[in-house]
Amino acid sequence: MNKEVMTQILNKIKEYNKIIISRHLRPDGDCVGSSMGLKEILKDSYPDKDIRVINTDYAKYLEFLGEEDQQVDESFYNDALVIVVDTSNSGRCSNPNFSKGKEVIKIDHHIETDPFGTICWVEEEKVAVCEMIVEFYDLFKDELVLSQKAAECLFTGIVTDSGRFKFSSVDGNTMRNTGILIDTGINIEEVYGQLYLKSKNELLLQGALLRKVAFTKEGIAYIIINRKIQKKYNLLPEEASAQISLIEGIKGSIIWVAFIENDKKEYRVRLRSRYVAINKVAERHSGGGHERASGATAYNKKEIYQILDELDVVCKEYREKNQECL
Repeated sequence: MNKEVMTQILNKIKEYNKIIISRHLRPDGDCVGSSMGLKEILKDSYPDKDIRVINTDYAKYLEFLGEEDQQVDESFYNDALVIVVDTSNSGRCSNPNFSKGKEVIKIDHHIETDPFGTICWVEEEKVAVCEMIVEFYDLFKDELVLSQKAAECLFTGIVTDSGRFKFSSVDGNTMRNTGILIDTGINIEEVYGQLYLKSKNELLLQGALLRKVAFTKEGIAYIIINRKIQKKYNLLPEEASAQISLIEGIKGSIIWVAFIENDKKEYRVRLRSRYVAINKVAERHSGGGHERASGATAYNKKEIYQILDELDVVCKEYREKNQECL
């Protein structure tokens, strides 16, 4: 916990009457949860300030956390503080005007590749930015307010980015921070229902995809979800992307990948692993992220197989040095 930087951030928040919060493109539970949760904390703590969450895209499955704000005229940014959460590099920010703020603060938990902003608060070991926001609240709880709504947003981000508390980055502090949120009285069952209940179409899709799972020579499991199958099952892009979890539990496959085609015939790539670092491969293909959970882009089918070949090399090198890996 970097108390000095956290204090600097609080002082900047107090200094500005206009605060804009933004996050990364193609949002997930952590970036939406941390941006919306931080907004709720600041709005309740400083009711006279104008605090907005502004981005260009959204995830329908997270709409239960609330609506974001509309883009404002560029002049609004002239005397505003911009806080960008869960965004490792500036090019991934969902708000193209974020850099027009008078000052920019970066709050993130990814491997540092682009230290943009006046103040950078980065803790790579944290399971989620939402966990960092909880610690920020807890450090200054004598002057900050944590409502049940804010807690619901932050709980959502911790649950999703920790894989429901399964990932190795989860530690005792993660559970203690989560306890702070639960103590507000949030309805855990309702949050899990919003996140994990599946439509009939999604279940039918999963059956179809399980028949399409393929494996590389090193045992990497992968699925390609093209536009045809997305249309057949009436799936939103984020619902298709969520299918990466479908192949995470295959014994012997320590790396698994989902390729999701978009309207441009490019592929969003979601990479996950046990034990082995895969973020360097993602970085070579217009992406990045955590050591064992990253994203990238494949601009054609040829690049799909380039990524799989590179992952095979990583997998082989790891297996040669580690005899036992589930």
